[in-house]
Formats: sequence, C-alpha cells, structure tokens
Amino acid sequence: MTRPVIGISTYEESATWRGWHRRASLVPTDFVAGVAEVGAIPVLLPPYGGEAEARRVVAGVDGILLVGGADIAPELYGNPREEHTGPPAPDRDRWEAALVRVALDENLPLLGVCRGMQMLNVVRGGTLRQHLPAVVGTDAHQPAAPQFATNALRLHPDALPGSVLGESHPAACYHHQAIDAVGDGLAATGWASDGTIEAIADPGRPFAVGVQWHPEVEPDRRLFAALVSAAARRSATQLVP
Repeated sequence: MTRPVIGISTYEESATWRGWHRRASLVPTDFVAGVAEVGAIPVLLPPYGGEAEARRVVAGVDGILLVGGADIAPELYGNPREEHTGPPAPDRDRWEAALVRVALDENLPLLGVCRGMQMLNVVRGGTLRQHLPAVVGTDAHQPAAPQFATNALRLHPDALPGSVLGESHPAACYHHQAIDAVGDGLAATGWASDGTIEAIADPGRPFAVGVQWHPEVEPDRRLFAALVSAAARRSATQLVP
C-alpha cells in the first residue's frame, strides 16, 4: 500500500541555529517523527495563504495534523480579549482555519493537538476559556516552568480517541486555555479530573479528532497510527476508479 501523506502545520518564531538568529517556520520534530514512525510521509505546511491555497494543499495530502502553539484570537469566536491571552498570530489563524474548513469539506482525516483541537472547535462555532487557571483555580494543566504536566484523563471508550487509547490515559499537558462551548457537530470525548474538556470528535466522520494534550512527546504512538490508518483508507478509496 502507498504510504499516506500527512500535512503538518507549522508556525513562525524567532530561532537560533549555528550562530544564525532568524525568523523560521518551525514545528517540533516530535510531530514529524510521530507520523513517520507509523508509516506516513510528513509534509510541512507553513502559515501562508487562505482557503484557495488550503484547497490546493488538501488535494495533495491524505490527512492533516494541526500542532500546538500560540493562542487563537478570541475575535474568531466572538469574545473580547482577556488579560492573559497571548498576542495574535493572524496569518496562522487564517491558514489553519482554512485548513480545517477544507479538510472537513473533503472529509479528510484530521487530528488537532492542543491549539489544533481548539481551532477545530472554533471553526465549528465553539468557544474557548481564555485562561484556565481562573476557572479551575490551579496551574495543573500548565506548570510555571516550560515542562509538561502529567494528568490522568478519562476518555469515552466508544468514541475517538478513547476507542484507540482506552478509558483512561496519562496525558502530557501544557495549556492555559481550553474548550468552553463545544462546536456544532462535535462531542466532548475526554475530560480531566476537574472537568476540563481534553478531547473532542466529530462522530459523523471517520476521523476528525482533537486532543488538548501532547501525544507527540509520549511513547504511545497509537493516536498517530489511527490518523495514518484513516488517511491510508481514504487514499485507497480515492484510487478506486
């Protein structure tokens, strides 16, 4: 079977390498390795373009992986900006929203991680809590230091991602925002002990899933394998005359 192609979103940051200090299109290698290790060909998608460009891109890939990063502009979900919300990234917001819309239009397998899950929710009309510690009263989801917290999550066993990972999962978390109102056609399928939504899925699609945690830094590759398998199945059906 032909290896499926997974498009992976990137973001632009100031970076340093070999003495150079430049703006760069970045994505942690954990994401690239995560899909490559389970049989896919990763292709990086920097944040340039809108819906027309997204349609060209989606026509050439078998699945989309949206990675984590900066806060989504609250204007996209109709809320005023709050004190703790990070600076806007309009090019990235525009690009990733277009990727989600087109992927859903084409029924392309889609996995959103952290910010990627939030973008899936926002595109479907959902909203976000802009600063989770103000809601739950702790920093359990995002430690003060740049390191991942491990939180025990409860997953719905008959819905993605629980149907792949089981009813509980020790998740690597680092997020100060989370879903508030769930978007149209989506269902909450995973929760932290404090009730924070940690996973969503569209039950009407083969694979449209968002997880608030960071599977790319975990040794368990089953979620990436599920994305790649869904992409391979779709690719095979597209080849049938």
